Amino acid sequence: MERGPERGNCCSGRMPLGVNADYYKREMEYLKKAMARTRVKSSICLEGFLKFSEQYLPHDPIMSGCLPSNPWITDDVMYWTTNAPMVPMPTKLRVERWTFNFMELLNDQRGRREFLQFLEKEFSAENLCFWEACEELRYGEHSKVASTVQSVYEHFLAPGATRWVNIDSKTMEKTLEGIKNPHRYVLDDAQMHIYMLMKKDSYPRYLKSEMYKSLLGQAFIPPETKKGVFPFMRRQRHSSPSPAFLFPPDQDAKSDGESKSGSPAAVSQVPAHAMFPQLSLLKGLFHFRIYFPFLYSLQILF
Repeated sequence: MERGPERGNCCSGRMPLGVNADYYKREMEYLKKAMARTRVKSSICLEGFLKFSEQYLPHDPIMSGCLPSNPWITDDVMYWTTNAPMVPMPTKLRVERWTFNFMELLNDQRGRREFLQFLEKEFSAENLCFWEACEELRYGEHSKVASTVQSVYEHFLAPGATRWVNIDSKTMEKTLEGIKNPHRYVLDDAQMHIYMLMKKDSYPRYLKSEMYKSLLGQAFIPPETKKGVFPFMRRQRHSSPSPAFLFPPDQDAKSDGESKSGSPAAVSQVPAHAMFPQLSLLKGLFHFRIYFPFLYSLQILF
């Protein structure tokens, strides 16, 4: 069974079956490293948390709202359309978010494409392509691990490769040794080396480039959709009637026959919500206001 990348903070609380002297030696080494690890004061951690919250506050649709409107409250789906993975022109908030950190740029498909175009002008697009190939190896199908490792080696690591990447000799030696027994984590060291190279060199130059500044200037701010003051005057999301309100054909024929005969039972068999459909709506709004007063006030505000 293959092992993933080692994580120092993932200690198992269960006692292994074969406990011996080597186990306790490893545990002592781990505790020594934990004691020598530098600690951060809680005040500094809280300050960093506040800065993080203030930075993401304008981009939080719950705290700051979203433009043009909240699709869960209104029937307007423009918010989902403008924030699709690939759009002709992204919004200004989306482009500004790429400056937060490098992973924000890579996690956005539109931003990754813009960054790839910048790297092509810098003649270093192979770095991003290699990182994407390593991501495909890590999260791809297990049956294709060996073939994917071989393909990555031929395209990026082999001598004279078409898209050869610049990796230090120590990392290259360790990677080539691991390729002999391929698994999905064999390229982690090489991927981390290329990632840090792009983060420290290519990413800051992209944010200062005219390409990014031009895209930021062309990015648009969606206009706010006008909302009604009273929620019961909005158009309902489900305009089609519920099947529960429809009578079967035999009941309709029976009610027609009774109405022709002048029987008073014909009126009593008709449900109240069929004669007055507004009653069910008002009843639902009444219960919603009684049991969820806070959500009702928020709905009026939006």
